[in-house]
Amino acid sequence: MAYPDENTLRKVTQGDEAAFAELYNHYKAPALRFTVSLLKDEEEAENMVQDVFIKIWVKRTHIKPDYNFNSYLFTCLRNMAFDYFKKMEKSEQLRKHYMEAIKAAAEDEKEENERRITIVQAAVDSLSIKRKLILKLNIEEGKSYQEIAEFLRISKNTVKNQLVKAKQILRDKVDFATV
Repeated sequence: MAYPDENTLRKVTQGDEAAFAELYNHYKAPALRFTVSLLKDEEEAENMVQDVFIKIWVKRTHIKPDYNFNSYLFTCLRNMAFDYFKKMEKSEQLRKHYMEAIKAAAEDEKEENERRITIVQAAVDSLSIKRKLILKLNIEEGKSYQEIAEFLRISKNTVKNQLVKAKQILRDKVDFATV
C-alpha cells in the first residue's frame, strides 16, 4: 500500500471513513510493533493503538494534512505509553501501600489478641485452686457438672456455683483490663 498522502489525510479531516480505514490499515502494523516494543505487552499495545486511532478520528478536524502524520502518530503512542507507565507505577504504589496497611493491621490484631490472652491468663491465674480446676475440667476437657462433681467428690450444685463465680470473676477482670 502506498504511503497515505496529503489528499488522504485531507479526506480524513473531512470525515471520509474510507480514507480513515486506509490510514488505519497503513499504520496499524508499524504502530503495533512500536507500541509492543515500549510496553512488552501485546494485548495492552493493541488496546493503545486502537485508542490512538479512536482519538485521531474524534480529533480529525485538528489534523494538519501538510504536517508529518507519521511523527504525530508515533508521538501520540509514545505519550500514551508514558502515561500508561505512570498509571502502572501509581497503581503499584497504591498496591504496596494497601499491602503495608493490611500487614500493619494484622500485626496490630495479633498484638491485641496476645494482650487479651495475657489478660485472660492472668485472670484465670488469680482464681483459687479449686475454681481453676473446676474451670479447667469444664472448659478445656469438656466435662459436665455431674462428671466434675463425681471426679472431685463434691455436689453438682457446688460445681455449678464455683463455675458461675469463676466466670463472673473472669468477666469482671477481663472487662476491666480491656477498658
